[in-house]
Amino acid sequence: MENTDITSLDLSTLQSSGPKIRSGFVALIGRPNVGKSTLMNHLIGQKIAITSRKPQTTRSRIQTVYNSERGQIVFLDTPGIHKAKNRLGEYMVYAAESTLREVDAVLWLVEPEEQVGAGDRRIAQMLEKAGLPTILVVNKIDKVKKDIVAKALETHRNLCRFEDVLAVSALHGRNLDQLTDSLFRLLPYGPRYFDEDTVTDQPVRQIAAEMIREKALRSLGEEVPHGIAVLIDVMKERPEGNLTDIEATIVCERESHKGIIIGKQGAMLKKIGMEARQEIEGLLGTKVNLKLWVKVRKNWRESDILVRNFGYDKKELK
Repeated sequence: MENTDITSLDLSTLQSSGPKIRSGFVALIGRPNVGKSTLMNHLIGQKIAITSRKPQTTRSRIQTVYNSERGQIVFLDTPGIHKAKNRLGEYMVYAAESTLREVDAVLWLVEPEEQVGAGDRRIAQMLEKAGLPTILVVNKIDKVKKDIVAKALETHRNLCRFEDVLAVSALHGRNLDQLTDSLFRLLPYGPRYFDEDTVTDQPVRQIAAEMIREKALRSLGEEVPHGIAVLIDVMKERPEGNLTDIEATIVCERESHKGIIIGKQGAMLKKIGMEARQEIEGLLGTKVNLKLWVKVRKNWRESDILVRNFGYDKKELK
């Protein structure tokens, strides 16, 4: 999987010959748990961003590339915009809001709700200030009746100026062709910013760490997951090339959480490790020997130093 740094691209060397295509950068914006990562994964046809039913699953900005004969769309998945309660939360909101300085258009995802909450009103004000072409996307239409979807479209469409308003199901792939059609009409003519083989800017180590965190999110109760981080300590392919050794640490905030993650006689940690190993093997194309440890870093989400050390550094977003 290729890791390309957009800041190092020389625009003068980008593709300039051949038929005219449309291309650009598109941010996925919305409150927590509205389905941004699910939508992005489905659009590019590959799982890059982890997903779960728990809010704030996505913690940092994730870039993926969609290619077709019409052009190239670089999607930037962002953390859900919420009222930050700690240093990690502040980073997540900053990651989402700062993305608006770097894109050509926005997909604003909302749930099919008849009422507009304070969180969506805040996002509407932010988008009005940014002045970017925006498409309103009412997601999860598979979960409600058609009249509820219609009411949600009507109540949200007046929040700010939209280039298009669409209702989709990211989970089931409904109306996503309409969404890409609308985006290509919206984006300017331009080059392909990345090779057609490029899928994401995420290093393999980071994707593997997130896969482990996803399995923990899906296996653990409501209290623990928000306070965990995953660090890859070792990732090394053996010389024969058919096995990769990975050692990773799951960091939590309390001793009681450590016990929950490990589980009775290590059962929970084994479950997380087994499910993560299977998915990482699909990512790497090799067998994986995965070893997991659990460590406590008390209230790490409140620490500027630990938040940065665990990979959530605002300076890397600038």
